[in-house]
Amino acid sequence: MTELVEPRESIWGSGYLGVTVGALALVFLAATESLAVTTVMPLVSRELDGAMLYAAAFSATLATSVIGMVAVGAWCDRASPLAPLATAVGLFVVGLLVAGLAASMPLLVVGRLLQGLGVGGQVVALYVVVARVYPSGLHGPLFAAFSAAWVIPSLVGPFAAGLVAQYLHWRWVFLGVAALTAGAFALVVARLRGRDMHIAEPSAARVGPRLWCAVAVAAGVLGLSLAGEAGSWALVVVAASVAVILPSVRPLLPAGTLRAARGLPSVVLMRALIAGTLFGSEVYLPYMLIDGYSFSPAWAGLGLTASAIAWAIASAVQGRYGDRLGNRRITLLGSAQLISATVIATATALWHLNPAIVIVGWLLAGGGMGLMYPRLTVLTLAYSTPQRQGFNSAALSIFDAVGSATTIAVMGLVFTSLTTTDAGFPVVFAIGAVLAILAVIPGLRLGHGHETAG
Repeated sequence: MTELVEPRESIWGSGYLGVTVGALALVFLAATESLAVTTVMPLVSRELDGAMLYAAAFSATLATSVIGMVAVGAWCDRASPLAPLATAVGLFVVGLLVAGLAASMPLLVVGRLLQGLGVGGQVVALYVVVARVYPSGLHGPLFAAFSAAWVIPSLVGPFAAGLVAQYLHWRWVFLGVAALTAGAFALVVARLRGRDMHIAEPSAARVGPRLWCAVAVAAGVLGLSLAGEAGSWALVVVAASVAVILPSVRPLLPAGTLRAARGLPSVVLMRALIAGTLFGSEVYLPYMLIDGYSFSPAWAGLGLTASAIAWAIASAVQGRYGDRLGNRRITLLGSAQLISATVIATATALWHLNPAIVIVGWLLAGGGMGLMYPRLTVLTLAYSTPQRQGFNSAALSIFDAVGSATTIAVMGLVFTSLTTTDAGFPVVFAIGAVLAILAVIPGLRLGHGHETAG
């Protein structure tokens, strides 16, 4: 008698297809917004006379995302993630509308603050949806698909954003994404409604103190981003901001994160360091191409496009072969690429090399992140009990945001303190290279959860 073999489960199977498509649509649009805004922000800054708030426009979103992550993470540990996801998407859309209609740079930063509340909560809610809906054996392929959702935006997003800014107006970059996000969420609601995503024993942890810590962290990060406007008091503002951030962020993270304890703490710490490296550097990559090489906004976006394509390809490799490669090998391969990319960017800026060198070299940054970034998400869920899925997912995203925002703020302060952009670009890329090297330390202490379970 022939033995029947059950087909292998897939994220594209009939039981998961609708949720997969809906979740990927939201990731796709978040990617579009991120890449597009990075491309057009030099034009926004110029039109709204907001050079001093250039770094703040990026770090503001990352800072308030911490509050959204903590609130939504706690909410998800007590209930279904659908209502928290709806709230987060609503805040994101409102923030896009405010930014798109802003008449001044400070008002645009307000819009970016609202976007941060929304996008931070959205990320955590989607992670919890993955944990509650999909078996652990599908987490790797799904997070690889999330990373691959950057492919289409990376192919057309930066270039299209540049074209929109040139031939229509940069405002439509914000307003267009707002409309599309509302439509995508309608699809998600249709696919998730009716699914029971509650847990048997909701978390009873106190939320109030963690929310206050999140607000303090956000305030500290914003203080860092605005330190450049403090004149001779800039160093005092930086010191005060760091003094607020460090004690406030510790209750939001797994114990031992700041000392790279083995396991989940090192997963969270490494994510913060590599996020700071890439996202901090990418703020200045199109800036350098536009300011130093007279690229148009559309062509300046090609550097980000190449990197994101490499990220998606490497993510697909990690999703398929990640367990076979192992965490240590992924760390070494990914870190080597990220370090190489930032060193190439530093050399290009320092010696005014052909811009093709940094564009091609930035492929390595995307490849390294594609190997490491989704793997760290898989490991986080592998280390999480149902009652800690929200907290741990939030912790991963929180320190990711804090690492990115702090790096962007410090880079912005250094950049504006130097007399010329010719001096500033090499320094900010060198800061990224140092962080990439430091990320190897927790990367070799990741350990193993049950991420290889089928």
